[in-house]
Amino acid sequence: MSTIYNTKVVSDSTNVLALEGALQRRKMLRENPKATNPVHLATAHRLLRTQRYENPKALPHFSAFALCSAGRDLGNWRFELTTLALHIGVYLRALRSYIGPDIRLRVAVTDFTTVSSPFITRFFELVQQEFADIDCFEDADRTSGRGYYVDHCFHIYATTSSGHFVELADGGVVDWTQKLLSNAKERCVISGIGSDGVCSVWGSYQNGNE
Repeated sequence: MSTIYNTKVVSDSTNVLALEGALQRRKMLRENPKATNPVHLATAHRLLRTQRYENPKALPHFSAFALCSAGRDLGNWRFELTTLALHIGVYLRALRSYIGPDIRLRVAVTDFTTVSSPFITRFFELVQQEFADIDCFEDADRTSGRGYYVDHCFHIYATTSSGHFVELADGGVVDWTQKLLSNAKERCVISGIGSDGVCSVWGSYQNGNE
């Protein structure tokens, strides 16, 4: 899509956040090559998608809130565990505040690696330390995001009164800062939630139009 200089068109705000995260991490690494200080960034942005989608519910433009965390490998999945839990915690608290405590929320985690590890068990323990009432499960059948996320990713769902699951948030681990900084020790977690989608979906539920 063509645009003019003073019009900022973004299709995915997490890309922009990752660039800023990489710049901040590069500055840290120049001062200390082993710096582990994480960079946590957030934005709310109107996104534009010009491609044609088969799904009639897919919107060409929508508002989304996004998070991006850039840091260094701490060993034993520690950065990934704590950062994914941090992102999910932000969304769960926001959703609880918006849709209330009576709607069941569900966190689904997928491991795209081929190496067996206790990551998912440890992750659920970490999430449920704060959110004991949240349903957590491993989605081993998920294929969307493979090749985009390098290993672990998640969805957050709300359960409607009729038992349907509605996807509200998505996120996971990417290798963008590794590539931008040419440093295999760098780690990056991104996530997002469509604010328009949450408002329209829950508005329809409140009106009894599931």
